[in-house]
Amino acid sequence: MTTKAISEARLESVIDRGENCAEFVIRPLYYGYGNTLGNSLRRVLLSSIKGAAITSFSIEGTTHEFTAIPGIREDVVDIMLNLKNIKFKVHDDNPIELHLEIKGSDQSEKDGEKRVVAGDISLPGDVELANPNQTICHIDDDNYTLKMNMIVESGRGYLTLEQSGKDRLHSDMIALDAVFTPVLRVRYSVENTRVGQDTNLQQLNLIVTTDGTISPREAFEEAAAILVNQYSALAGGTEVESAPVPGVIPREEETGLTMSIEELGLSARTANALMNNEIHTVKDLVALSDSDLKELKGFGTKALDEVKEKLTELNI
Repeated sequence: MTTKAISEARLESVIDRGENCAEFVIRPLYYGYGNTLGNSLRRVLLSSIKGAAITSFSIEGTTHEFTAIPGIREDVVDIMLNLKNIKFKVHDDNPIELHLEIKGSDQSEKDGEKRVVAGDISLPGDVELANPNQTICHIDDDNYTLKMNMIVESGRGYLTLEQSGKDRLHSDMIALDAVFTPVLRVRYSVENTRVGQDTNLQQLNLIVTTDGTISPREAFEEAAAILVNQYSALAGGTEVESAPVPGVIPREEETGLTMSIEELGLSARTANALMNNEIHTVKDLVALSDSDLKELKGFGTKALDEVKEKLTELNI
């Protein structure tokens, strides 16, 4: 079955708003579709974009999270919170085990503590790190050697602690709940816009901020593709004809609009009045309402009647 379509919006522009942040301007939209599209994209961006996170870890000498580690300023719970903030980009769908080994005396800082950061983790070629300066812990004993193993997995949305614990790659590891989404924040606003004489239209402004493991443009396009796939499955065999953008005249109808005012065969007085007001083509002419034309300098009621009669002859 084929039906008439609501006309398609366009991605008008993408504006850089800072590091890992961009604004997407979508227009024109029929009235009400700004919020419909904005809310759908926002929900998918925050819940369904693929990312990676640490789902379990182990520290040599500890057996559970409620442990204080001699030689480490933080306890295990603090380390867990820091591990959740490490942002990975993984090019493999399988769980990947990472290792970290560092001694307190290695490059000790002025206050006698060694700050251990995400950049100290040994990474294989299929894993990238977006925030290498993220703190993991501080070693306050020069003789202590921190040895950690971490499991990084790819996923979408949120993985609960219970699920993470049940699916642990190594049963002796401490499970972490994981937020996979690489999208940190999504804001949108809807404003009125116009195209030609059509004023009952909307513009959607969508601002996307990511964690650096994916660009805002990549996240936006992935969210749009997810929505397309979901709705295509629901549409069944129904096909929708392509419809023109509101306020924009289809190309096949533009032939007569490219005619110059001189080609219309108007009286010299009427033609000169139009051209003196910077109206040089039929397209310029039909973009104006009757009231707009009457306000033109040197253009009266007789000239308006002449123009309307001529346009009627041309089926414009």
